[in-house]
Order: sequence, then structure tokens, then C-alpha cells
Amino acid sequence: MSFSSRNSVRSLLSIAGRSVLRFLPAIALAASLIAVPSPVQGQDVLNGIAAVVNSDVITYSQMRDLVGEKERALRSQYQGEELVNKIKELRLGAINDLIDRQLILQEFKTKGYQLPDYFIDQHVSQIIRGDFGGDRQAFLRTLQAQGFTLDRFKQLERDKIIVSEMRRNAIKGTVNIQENRIADYYKAHLDQYTSPEQIKLRMLVIRGSGDNPAPRKQIEEIRAELMKGGEFADFAKLYSQGSEQDIGGDWGWVDRKKLNEELTKVAFSLKPGEISKIVELGDSYYLLYVEAKKAATAKSLKELHDEIEKTLIQQDRQKLQEDWLKKLRKTAYIKIY
Repeated sequence: MSFSSRNSVRSLLSIAGRSVLRFLPAIALAASLIAVPSPVQGQDVLNGIAAVVNSDVITYSQMRDLVGEKERALRSQYQGEELVNKIKELRLGAINDLIDRQLILQEFKTKGYQLPDYFIDQHVSQIIRGDFGGDRQAFLRTLQAQGFTLDRFKQLERDKIIVSEMRRNAIKGTVNIQENRIADYYKAHLDQYTSPEQIKLRMLVIRGSGDNPAPRKQIEEIRAELMKGGEFADFAKLYSQGSEQDIGGDWGWVDRKKLNEELTKVAFSLKPGEISKIVELGDSYYLLYVEAKKAATAKSLKELHDEIEKTLIQQDRQKLQEDWLKKLRKTAYIKIY
């Protein structure tokens, strides 16, 4: 059972149009960075220290909680040295995510912000109503089964809300995208907005080898009948030994990436209604028939303007957030073990 909130962080952290991140009386920086671990955190330390962020400890237990499922998936996909490298990369990414999280929580305290207890109580009540049908006892039993106390769960949810709101505050404000940037992005990514040239293709395949002249003779006779006006689909159903025999050799609409190089070269050289010459590849003979063609088409800049603008806004906001986190890291003591 997931305990992630289904409600907007923004709505939880605002009241009467005002942010609930409010300044408290000035607190000395050194004092604000002193972390007193909870009993649960104290037990986690026994699992080993993964990193230190100023005076706060990140444990291997926290890291394992973050990557457990992904690591199990990697173990089912990779092995040997490749698996070791994938797991190292995953764990390092998780530790860095936890470092960023801790820096954000510390910045929240340093700024003297507070999140009222009643907001967390309201948040938990929403989870109980949404995920447990209002059954508080079922919620508490689930917490207990997963090894959480209610206070610990509230603290974790408080931290998640704080981190989300602090990240949002770091990128607040209007991001203006110049028109020339939109045009440049469109030109640089035009291939992503272009539908490739396609053909509607049918194929007839006869298996054989150079030592046996019968297959070659058979496909020559088939082609001769087709050139007299025979229906390609009917002949493919009768004679083709390809995987699409039952549907008259129909490959549907294909682009240049669908077939191997030789067949692609032949197929895309044909005009609609044209039958290819016999193509010999390996131990097989092929006849190709193009029913129709679609030229490559690109969406216009006008059609994509708003989509590209949103992409660039997202990129700029991501950059603002990354710069903010770099600034927090620059003034912090961080050690990864």
C-alpha cells in the first residue's frame, strides 16, 4: 500500500493565498544544523554510514530502502562485472539524491521556516480517507505491519512535503522563452517531429538454395503470372513461405528501418502498384509489391510552438533547481563513504 499523497503539494502548503513557509525568529546557523537523530535513526546508523551532510548522517539502510526494488530488477537483467557496475551507479545516484534531500531539509531549518503540525495531521487524514476509506485502524495496522510508528510516518511525510515545496520555491517566478530559442530548438530537433517516408508493402517469399533450381524456377513463374495481372495477395496466400502468408504477404505500412538494407533499397525504389524483380538473399527468393506510398512529413513550427515552449520552460526550471542545489552543496560539508 503506497502512502504517497494524491493531493497537490502546493494546495497543502498554502492557506488563504499565503505560503505556510514562514520565518521564525533568527536562529544561528550553527545551531540550525545540529541534528538530533530519532530512536529509529539511531538504529539505522548501526547499518553503516553511507554519507555525512554537515552534521547529519545518511545510512546504508536509507539508501537500500530507496534502491531495493530497482536493484532486484538489475539482478534479474545483468550479471558479472556489468551487474556490479550497474549497482554501483544506482547506489551512488541514490546517495546523491539523499544528500540533496538532506541539504534541502537543512536549508528549510536555516531559513527559519516552519510547517504547522495541523497541516501534517490534515495530510494524514486525507491519506486515511483516500487510501483506507476513512478506516484509521486499518491505516495504523498497515503502518505497524510495515515497521512504522505513526510519529515516524508523519515525520517522513513532513520531510517529503518540505522538500517538494522548497524545490518549487527554488524555481518560482516567470520563465520567459525568446522566440528565437523556440525556432532554434525546432530546427535542431526537426527529425523528432517528422514522420518518415512509408510504403504499404506486400512480400512473397520462396525458400530454397542454389543447389536446387526448383525454388528459383517457381518464383520466376509466379512473377510471370503477376505481371500478367495476377493478384499479389492471392499468390502470396497460395505460395509464400513467409510469416505473413495467411494475410497475403501484407506487411502493412513500413519505414526504412523495418527491413534489412537490401530489401529496403529495393522496396523504396518501387512505385505504387509496381512489383520488384526477384531478390535473392541467402537461401530465399523475394518478390516485393508496393501498394501505396506516404512521403515524409514534418509538423510545422506553428503547430509545435506551445509544446516546444513548455519543454524549454521545463529545461530552464530544471537548470534553476540544479544551480540552487549546487549552491547548497558548495557551502556544505559532504563526505561519501
